[in-house]
Amino acid sequence: MTERQKSFMKMAIELSQSGMDSGKGGPFGCIVVKEDKVIGMGSNTVSSTNDPTAHAEVVAIRDACRNLNHFQLDGCEIYTSCEPCPMCLGAIYWARPARVFYANTKKDAANAGFDDQFIYEELDLPLDKRKIPFNQLLNNEAKVVFDNWIKKENKTLY
Repeated sequence: MTERQKSFMKMAIELSQSGMDSGKGGPFGCIVVKEDKVIGMGSNTVSSTNDPTAHAEVVAIRDACRNLNHFQLDGCEIYTSCEPCPMCLGAIYWARPARVFYANTKKDAANAGFDDQFIYEELDLPLDKRKIPFNQLLNNEAKVVFDNWIKKENKTLY
């Protein structure tokens, strides 16, 4: 790891501490960097905003995309204080950064009371065996909208 990368990771770790200390949420911080400039930052704000999606990575991705005025993070690096959970991992893949650096592992997170292994296990189960039941309704009606999307000429692909 270069000194530049260490410096950015220290910023993410400092955000994890300051967010926790200020009562925003759990001990997680994240920054998004493009061309050696911080363009997005966030700490976990789940408990202060009553938003279960307000993980540090999601907050930082939203901030960076707002600042870039674009929905993807092409050419960006993400520095996060902890290995991303399944939700954040999905958000990262949708945002398409060039790479991700993390400090704590998901095992470290589990030891601190943030265990998301059950989500990985749930994803492997058939829909009818999950703890939260998933039931399909009105597939034909909803598919019409997808068919309209396929035919739409002036769409933005992502």
